[in-house]
Amino acid sequence: MKVLLRLCFIAVLISSLEAEEDKPVKPIIVSPTNETIEASLGSRLQLICNVSGQLSDFVYWKWNGSLIDEDDPVLVEDYLPVENPSTKRKNTIITVLNISEVESRFYLYPFTCVAKNTDGINSAYIQLIHPVPDFKKHTIGVFVMLTLVITCSVFIYKIFKVDIVLWYRDSCYDFLPPKASDGKTYDAYILYPKTLGEGSTSNSDIFVFKVLPEVLEKQCGYKLFIYGRDAYVGEDIVDVTNENIKKSRRLIIVLVPEASGLGWLENSSEEQIAMYNAFIQDGIKVVLLELETIQDYEKMPETIKFIKQKHGAIRWSGDFREDVQSAKTRFWKNVRYHMPVQRQPPSSKHQLLSLAMRPDSKKKLQREVHVPLG
Repeated sequence: MKVLLRLCFIAVLISSLEAEEDKPVKPIIVSPTNETIEASLGSRLQLICNVSGQLSDFVYWKWNGSLIDEDDPVLVEDYLPVENPSTKRKNTIITVLNISEVESRFYLYPFTCVAKNTDGINSAYIQLIHPVPDFKKHTIGVFVMLTLVITCSVFIYKIFKVDIVLWYRDSCYDFLPPKASDGKTYDAYILYPKTLGEGSTSNSDIFVFKVLPEVLEKQCGYKLFIYGRDAYVGEDIVDVTNENIKKSRRLIIVLVPEASGLGWLENSSEEQIAMYNAFIQDGIKVVLLELETIQDYEKMPETIKFIKQKHGAIRWSGDFREDVQSAKTRFWKNVRYHMPVQRQPPSSKHQLLSLAMRPDSKKKLQREVHVPLG
């Protein structure tokens, strides 16, 4: 009895499977699935229609409601049937639409894949759209470019900072707005080591009394106060220093490596008054000039070491005894960079008049190097 029931069950199952196989089946479109694809104008493109069904099914592409013309030079169809031996009724049909060049008209209507047989019809479309700009990439690109430009600009500015600033001063002084008077008379007060021996002349004397005035006053139009040239004979050094350092916009300190040249900085009342006014009272900017290389600053006063550490020093390079000094050399450009802005171009006539009015002008005109007073 049990065997008979089993045989009946198997017979019913076989008949149902046969009925299922004989059931009409429409072709199934696996892809596309009614989608959009980004395509650049003028690019090459392949549209693939993947259909599961019978090898006898019709699978083709349409655009704008019409079949693809066989003579169309831009749109070409390829038909690729793939038989699947594992199943009798399920095979794969692939129809490829080759687009040799995406034209602007292709964005107007979708490309439709149609699959049909005697049991039914299915369709799915692909709509071409213009590529969306990748703002993230553009933003990163702009950021990288800005970073490179800023980095290069900073690098170039650090290298040519002095030349850029001096060019701006020389080119734009006519366009600068008028500045209220600060009450100062001199652009710089020159603090330098005094020669101990009477009648002797050192390199610092040549630099202070000949080279500095020749370049900064005659060529650049600055006005300097030099003790020993601009002070009257017999005037008290304390009073002269205290009065004229307050009238100056900069304090230039000339440094020499000799032991005798270093000692005056610690014991000189002129140096003490100048430093007091520069650091405490008036806040004058200090510029250090090294006439020769100074290896050890440990013997220098603390104020000099502080200035050297914070602002550095400008080292002389050249020959003191040259007849003509040029303000366009690197040394003088660095000095001019630290000097106040000149709002009036240098005038040789004005310089000659101011030179003639100085109390020691007659003596100075008779010799190149003026020996300091006292």
